Amino acid sequence: MRIAVEACGICHSDVPIIAGYVPGTTFPMTPGHEIAGRVEAVGAGVDEWQPGDRVAAGYIAGTCGHCDACRAGDGINCPEAQTPGVSYPGGFADTIVVPANGLARIPDGLASAHAAALACAGLTAFNAFRNSGATPGDLVAVLGLGGVGHLGVQLAGAMGFVTAVVTRGPQKAELARELGADHPIDSESRDAALALQELGGAKVVLASTTDAKAISSAVGGLGRRGELVVAGLPAENLEIGALDLIFGTKRVYGIISGTPLDREQTFRFALNTGIKPRIEELPLENAAEAYAKMLSGEARFRMVLTTGR
Repeated sequence: MRIAVEACGICHSDVPIIAGYVPGTTFPMTPGHEIAGRVEAVGAGVDEWQPGDRVAAGYIAGTCGHCDACRAGDGINCPEAQTPGVSYPGGFADTIVVPANGLARIPDGLASAHAAALACAGLTAFNAFRNSGATPGDLVAVLGLGGVGHLGVQLAGAMGFVTAVVTRGPQKAELARELGADHPIDSESRDAALALQELGGAKVVLASTTDAKAISSAVGGLGRRGELVVAGLPAENLEIGALDLIFGTKRVYGIISGTPLDREQTFRFALNTGIKPRIEELPLENAAEAYAKMLSGEARFRMVLTTGR
């Protein structure tokens, strides 16, 4: 499937790919996996897509379709799963060729630039909360207020959770409140884990930061049978003691994107609830500038490259 790219978000997961840390990456390479555009040409044997269809791809965009994981509907754990920028050239381009089974349909009413950010960042937060043990009214927390975190705050509120946001500095705490957080927590002025415990303990903490120390300490903010869901990619290892998990029967696990069906469900949920990513758009030719802004932490909150199509 050849896709005319209209927008491509810049994700922190692009960093290890560009650095050559992800197995299977070959150079020269074209990064970018938060892709939104239109079908330009359809390959032989493809019946479900037509030229002109609006489509999106994310971190997992292409699976084998026949392994145990795929047959169980768990394609994100397919041993042959394909990632744009690793398995084939990514979305920092005018056009891209994507496997047909890696695409999701973008609904009318959702702008391509917004769909690009939701295709990975939004999907990650959406799946983290809806697949957890939290139910409406429970306290959940978002650790970090970047591309994933700012959408996590909005999604958690729309799902009916009481939402805390752990971030650094009073300015970001105020941003968290603007996004709908019930309990902004400034980790520079108070202990975040203690603050969560004073609120009753979090059922879920979505860790979207790349700060290993902050992620590790978040276990202390979990309530009974609480879950720490790791979405950020810190360079250092996490340090979590066994007793921290045993007392309270707590869980720590990672999350990686979702399936094309998950992506479509994220799009519909965002559209129906009025959730929009806060993005900064730059033209494709300014990719280096946009990437540098993401790396510096200055993006508010997702850099999106557009092609002008």
